[in-house]
Amino acid sequence: MKISIIGTGIYGLAIATLCASNNHEVIMWTENPTLAESFAKNHNLKPISDILIPDNINVTNNLELALNSSNLVILATSAKYFRSTCKNMAPYLNKDIPICIASKGIENNTCSFLSDIVKETLKSKHISIISGPTFAIDILNKTPCALSLAANTKKASLTTTKALKTNYVKLRVNKDLYGTQICGSIKNVIAIASGILDGLGYSESTRAFLLTESLHDIKELLEKLECNPKTILSFAGIGDLILTASSPKSRNYSYGILLGKKASKQELEDYLNNNTTEGYYTLKSFKELTKNRKIKMPIINIIYDIALNNKNPEILPEFLLNKD
Repeated sequence: MKISIIGTGIYGLAIATLCASNNHEVIMWTENPTLAESFAKNHNLKPISDILIPDNINVTNNLELALNSSNLVILATSAKYFRSTCKNMAPYLNKDIPICIASKGIENNTCSFLSDIVKETLKSKHISIISGPTFAIDILNKTPCALSLAANTKKASLTTTKALKTNYVKLRVNKDLYGTQICGSIKNVIAIASGILDGLGYSESTRAFLLTESLHDIKELLEKLECNPKTILSFAGIGDLILTASSPKSRNYSYGILLGKKASKQELEDYLNNNTTEGYYTLKSFKELTKNRKIKMPIINIIYDIALNNKNPEILPEFLLNKD
């Protein structure tokens, strides 16, 4: 099976090596010609990673070549550039090719889910979502881990499973595309809040307090958006929330620590410019989404005020203690 992976970030690379371990032919696309040249010369993706790329993975900055004769396309690009990337792909894809979304987030301004962008721009019939408690480095190191796989058709489910299931990665299939995306996106926002508490010097007990309250709020959000509330108990839900909101490996958590430590505006900007921090981007979307749908989720407003309105981060623990 030929698999096209759009995006050469560290997570895209991890997914590529996962597919390659199943003996699939993998081609990765990058818009950065320097990365493509680095691969051609040294068979690595420096400065993204210096690991040696398996022989059945190729890298190109030619999008048409990357998508030619593909049996599965995996999107692993930043949510910020998701729509523009899909538009660029449209001339080279037909609607019967399964699309797997590994990206996390909700589009700013439109509040569109990534699966809706795929339907709109690519007219795709077969869509799957992968989400769960997996850091890229752990996949690369072949650590036992698990992913939720939400799919809208049997073809999407079976093709994605064939690509990704290995003896060290467990896949659990569901049909809740929107709920899986909500869980996979909002955990990055909550991870920022958890990092804020860490930066303020609060203990694991306080962070557990936050996560417990957040689980209840996310469950209510799923219900109000007519998703399956049980999705919060999946790998994409509680599994990913615990991982992302408790580890310094998480860029969202690390950004939150800077907010809690009251880092300077320049330090915060430098961090965001040098690290893909999906929670910061998605925070804006969730604030707009909850406002538009008239859903009360005050934790979003608190995190927004700290991250974008420069409010004192101490308002977060105060909020938790006074929350109904």
